[in-house]
Amino acid sequence: MDTKILLENGTNELEVLEFKIGSNSYGINVAKIREIISYQEVTPVPNAHPSVEGIFMPRDTMITAIDLRNCLQRGKSEAGGLFIITNFNKLDIAFHVDSVIGIHRVSWADIIKPNSTISGTEEGISTGIIKKNDKLIIILDFEKIVTDINPEVGLKVQEIEALGARTRNDVPILIAEDSALLNKLICDSLKKAGYDNVVHTENGQEAWNIIEDCKNKGILREHVQCVITDIEMPIMDGHRLTKLIKSDEATKNIPVVIFSSLVNDEMRRKGESLGADAQLSKPEIGNLVKEIDRLVFA
Repeated sequence: MDTKILLENGTNELEVLEFKIGSNSYGINVAKIREIISYQEVTPVPNAHPSVEGIFMPRDTMITAIDLRNCLQRGKSEAGGLFIITNFNKLDIAFHVDSVIGIHRVSWADIIKPNSTISGTEEGISTGIIKKNDKLIIILDFEKIVTDINPEVGLKVQEIEALGARTRNDVPILIAEDSALLNKLICDSLKKAGYDNVVHTENGQEAWNIIEDCKNKGILREHVQCVITDIEMPIMDGHRLTKLIKSDEATKNIPVVIFSSLVNDEMRRKGESLGADAQLSKPEIGNLVKEIDRLVFA
């Protein structure tokens, strides 16, 4: 597959790996994948979550294997199939699947956000749906799957308490985050840290619409002095949003913080090339507050 266009940053495109569990098709952002290997025997871990098959050590790196079939409440996987080894939120995790079909290049604008019958506001594990050749591919929320298994890897909201008493302020902060649960946690954490003037949106397009509207009305500084954005979002992703902000003379000085599970070395380089002012992995909510402090009070 020709992926040259994906090497251009801020194109609002992604590559999705389609894989199968039973007869159903699911998807994962290729940016999360380290490698795909044949199934290997794993060592069970006592008292582990039912979806954790065990651990194994390819290339002397210990990796936890998760039975994705079990996570989807479709029984338990037999030996065989494949491990999709991922890296996000600074974790290496293998997901056990039946087979891999291939890679699709798609625009975030073409990803359908699941409604509440497929993915509840906070409980669902689907972030989007792709229609390919009359077939539906459900993109899974792997971060939520892992957090449901081990809540300790989620947002470390206790880091906010460690910051101690803080002065209240009304610096306007705009958030773009498609997960309703994470959106609420980030907003609540920022308010605990003293930032009372927080507006949240579900994707980059909604955030950009607010910025454009404020710019056209001449009230940009009153409503947007910092932007926090996820990378993976339907309609418009965080890299495209960053590119739009930093390419516009009227908005280029607005600090942009990319706050995503995908902040690895490659994604960090992409964010830097687009002009992001800071990039943090999602568990680091305490560091997020410190970066906002640095950027808005510099």
